[in-house]
Parts: sequence; C-alpha cells; structure tokens
Amino acid sequence: MTVCIAIADDHKLVRAGLAMLIREIPGYEVVAEAGDGQEALEQALALRPDLILLDIQMPRLSGLDCLARLRAALPDTKVLMLSMHANEEHVRRALELGALGYLLKDATPTELELALRTVLSGNVWLSAVISPHVLGKAAAPAAGREAELTPRQQVVLKRLAEGASVKEIAYELDLSVKTVETYRAQIMERLGLGDLPALVRYAIRNGITQL
Repeated sequence: MTVCIAIADDHKLVRAGLAMLIREIPGYEVVAEAGDGQEALEQALALRPDLILLDIQMPRLSGLDCLARLRAALPDTKVLMLSMHANEEHVRRALELGALGYLLKDATPTELELALRTVLSGNVWLSAVISPHVLGKAAAPAAGREAELTPRQQVVLKRLAEGASVKEIAYELDLSVKTVETYRAQIMERLGLGDLPALVRYAIRNGITQL
C-alpha cells in the first residue's frame, strides 16, 4: 500500500530535497508540494494525503494556522511539523493543535524516515534536541493522577508515552490488542487527556518517562 505524503514549505530547495528523500523510501509517494499555508490547505482538502510535512513559518497562512484547520477538516491525516528552530512556544502550540511530530530541518535522512514512520503509526516524534523542559511548560492535567490507575494501566501509560504501539504493548504484556486499547481509553478518560500528544506531555511533566 502506497503512503501519500504532502510537503508544505516556502523554500523550493527544501521542498525538492524532502521530496527526493521521501521518494527513495519504498512505498512512499509525494503527491503534492505547496509553497504557502493556504496552498497546502487547499491541496490537502483535495487530495487527502496520509501525512503532511508542514513548515511552521509560511506566507499567506502560517503553519500553525494551517495545522488547526487541517485537524478540523481532516482528522485522519497525520501532521509532522518542520522548523529550523526548536522554539519552545512553537513546539508546545503545535502539539496542542494536534501535530504528532516536530522535526528540525537539519535532521538526517534516517531521522526523516523514522519520523515519518513514527507519526504514521500514530505515535509522537520529537527531534532529540527538544528537551523535556520545553514540553514541561505545556498545559497539562494536574500532576499525580496516574496514582489512580491500576498497576497494569500505569505500565501501559508509560509504554504509550515512550512511543510503543498498541500491538507492541499487547505482545510485551501478553494481552490482546483489544485489552490494551481498552486500557488506553480508560487512561485517557481517567487523566482527562484528549489525544496522544497530551499523554506524552503528561508523562514527561510528571516524570513517568523521558524523551
């Protein structure tokens, strides 16, 4: 099955480089390239790609504004933000708006591929230089509520925050995938979390895991 990727960046050379690298990954296809946020939004609505690489600073419509509209219109499309800098406010805001990753433009081709695969699997990817301190300032539920979880739920919470998939956790704990999915839903409800990025922020802020 071919994975359809869209790229939005206002620098032509950056777009061309990313497209070239992605096309070298088996099973991946670049279906659209946009030079600004408005064009990216229009292309996404028309083509519905599996994932969008979205530059955070673009003309006409910023990456964050585009992200907010994309998440509302295409909730199943994954978004991986691109930036030259690990700006604290940008990282926090991108995760709050529903991005599943934040990749710096000086990443290696291997990091790019890992980031794409991680985000496509529904897990969170953050470039290594983005510290827990940055995410620690993001809005999060009150600390300590994980104590209300059962021991097994606490293990699932930690592994989810570390980027493990539901299938991986099920295998590790000798549980069915359905059981782990139930645990995940219970954890989200108990902790008042709306999505996986919020879970990751919660886990980091409360010392449950580290990046």
